[in-house]
Amino acid sequence: RRKSWKLNVAALITMTSLFVFMFLQFNNQNNKSQNKLSRTKSNSEPRASPDVLPSSFYKCETNLSASNISDFSTFPKRTQDFLFYRHCRHFPMLLNVPGKCGGPENSADVFLLLVIKSSPPNYERREVLRKTWASERLENDVWIRTVFLSGTTGQSFEKERLNKLLAMENREHQDIIQWDFEDSFYNLTLKQVLFLEWMEKFCPDVHFLLNGDDDIFANTGNMVQYLKGLDDNDGSKHLFTGAVNLFMPPVREPGSKYFVPVQMYALDSYPPYCGGGGFLLSHFTARIIYNMSHSISLIPIDDAYLGMCLEKAGLKPVFHIGVKTFGLYLPSDKLDLYDPCYYREVLLVHRFLPHQIFIMWHEIHREDLVCGRKGFS
Repeated sequence: RRKSWKLNVAALITMTSLFVFMFLQFNNQNNKSQNKLSRTKSNSEPRASPDVLPSSFYKCETNLSASNISDFSTFPKRTQDFLFYRHCRHFPMLLNVPGKCGGPENSADVFLLLVIKSSPPNYERREVLRKTWASERLENDVWIRTVFLSGTTGQSFEKERLNKLLAMENREHQDIIQWDFEDSFYNLTLKQVLFLEWMEKFCPDVHFLLNGDDDIFANTGNMVQYLKGLDDNDGSKHLFTGAVNLFMPPVREPGSKYFVPVQMYALDSYPPYCGGGGFLLSHFTARIIYNMSHSISLIPIDDAYLGMCLEKAGLKPVFHIGVKTFGLYLPSDKLDLYDPCYYREVLLVHRFLPHQIFIMWHEIHREDLVCGRKGFS
C-alpha cells in the first residue's frame, strides 16, 4: 500500500508538471501571435497625420501688445483680430494626405501638383473640379495630383457638420488638407504658409505646382505641355509665372476687405506679384518662398505676401499671356465669351461657376471642335 501511494504521488506530480509546461508554451505562442497581430495592425492602419505634437505646441496666445499700435482702435475688427494673432503659424491638422506624392522620397514622380484653396462649404466646386481639370491622372506621360486646402468655418453644430463633410470627402478621394483655423479671406496668407510647410515635409520634390482658387477654369493639359517644354523642366530652377501685378499700392481705405494699414505694411507699393487666382511655380521657388516667410511678418493679402518673399530672395515673377486672372477680354460684345476655342488656348481663367467649368471642360475636349488655332504656344 505504501508503494502504491508513492506511485500515485509521482504520477500526480508528473501530470501537474506536464500541465504547467503546456500552459506556458500556449501562453508564449499566444503572446507571439498577439505581438505579430499588433504589429500588422499598426502597419496597416493609416493615421490622420504622422506627426502628433502636444496640444501646447499649437496654443496661440493673443498678442495684447498689438493694441499699442498707433490708431489701433480705429481699425476694423477683422484687422484688429489679424494683428492680435498675426504671429500664430502652427495649428492642429484635422485632415491630412501624407501619401499624396507617394512619400517624400518618391515625390519627384509627381510632375504637377494642383494646390487648390477651398473653403469647407464649397462642396459643389470641389466635386466638379475632381471630374474635370483637377482629376488626378497621367497626362502626356506625367502625373498630375491634387490637394484642396481648407480651414474651418461656422460655429458649433454647423462647424461640426462641415468638418464631417470634409472628412467624408477625404475618405473617398484622399485629397483634402485641413487645419483648425478660421477659413477666411484674411487667413489666406496663413493657408499658403501652412501648405508650404506641409509640402516641405510630404511632397518636397514635385516638379511644379499650380496654386489657385476653386473657382478658376484651368486647362491643365496645356499647363503640362508648357512646363514640359521648358529647358529646366524638372522644377529645379526658379519659376513663378502668371498675371503679374506691378506697382500695386496697398489699399488704405478701412472699409475695403483689402485694407492694409501703414502700420502693417509701410511702403507705398507692393513688390511685383502674380494675381492670387492662379499661378504656376517650381518646387525650387516654393522652397525659397517658404524659407523667406520665416522672417517676414504676415499680411492679409496672400498674393502680395508671396511677392514680398520673392523680392527678399532677389527673385521676380514672370508674366504669362495664358493666365487670365481678370477674365478674358474680347474686342467686341458680339463675340461669345464662352466660345470653347478661346479656352482651348489658355492656361487658366478666373472666375467660373461650377456648371460653367463642367461644360467648358467637355467642350474643349470635343473631337469635332474646329478652331482657327490648335495647340498652345
